[in-house]
Amino acid sequence: MAETAERRADPRTLWSDVRSVIVLAMNYGPERNPLEEPRDPDRAVLSVYARNRDYHDVVKGKLKTLAQWIVKEGGAADVKVFVDTAPVMEKPLAQAAGLGWQGKHTNLVSREFGSWLFLGSVFTTLALEPDAAESDHCGACRACLDACPTNAFPAPYVIDARRCVSYLTIESKTQIPRALRKGVGARIYGCDDCLAACPWNKFAQTAREMKLHAREELRAPRLANLVALDDAGFRALFAGGPIKRIGHGRFIRNVLVAIGSSGDASLAPHARARLADENPLVRGMAVWALAQLLDAQAFANLRTQALPLERDDDVRAEWIAGRDEETPA
Repeated sequence: MAETAERRADPRTLWSDVRSVIVLAMNYGPERNPLEEPRDPDRAVLSVYARNRDYHDVVKGKLKTLAQWIVKEGGAADVKVFVDTAPVMEKPLAQAAGLGWQGKHTNLVSREFGSWLFLGSVFTTLALEPDAAESDHCGACRACLDACPTNAFPAPYVIDARRCVSYLTIESKTQIPRALRKGVGARIYGCDDCLAACPWNKFAQTAREMKLHAREELRAPRLANLVALDDAGFRALFAGGPIKRIGHGRFIRNVLVAIGSSGDASLAPHARARLADENPLVRGMAVWALAQLLDAQAFANLRTQALPLERDDDVRAEWIAGRDEETPA
């Protein structure tokens, strides 16, 4: 528990007489290290947390149970719970509460659970005795920084979100920058590489909450199956999980980046089938994927047919740019 000396959260969602913040962490440790999972070129990689139910719902349900108990035991105390639903500085608060420390990858690290923790908080008007803060135990280690596939850490404890795979595949509503696409690779929703590389994960434990265990069909789904999903199929497959919120178009964009990065020419027909998609994000990445997988003449023939009919400037730019040169991002 951390005493709330901070007032940086939105005053419209909090209230001025908060006395304490209770910060909680929930373990979602996977059954095995994601970096040790086999990665076949025709299969996608999903972030560990996205392979089953939406953690917001799971964690919030438990926080509400705690909040109800606080109200019952604390008498007139008011409470409000947060799980990524307001600009609450959860990681610094978690360190102040003694749950762990912000590692060089900027995420919380625990000596008991490694990097696999969801955070939530209960703001209350009840005055509570604060716990001792945790100190930094990263030392000279830079395993998380070196593991990043897109070099998103310009310095320890600093992340450039514009290069982070999680931002690019989840939050970005535009095309993934050309120089970063091969780095994104098969990761179609989020990335665990910096978390998974942390040596403190030697103490990690598999999540006890079954709703956070991976669904078998989401462990390493085939790219050919994913790229063929229509909107209804996309919503059905990811119902109740976090992936659904990015929408069908951005999801297929990500899958096509994975297809183009795969080096598997057998996936080219699946990319070609998306050239007629109504969404320019999808068409553009279909073009890029084909440019990586087809030989120069086959791609040139396609371009001759398609470019005069394309009206979107970004998609036209993909046709004109053609195949990537093998240059570092």
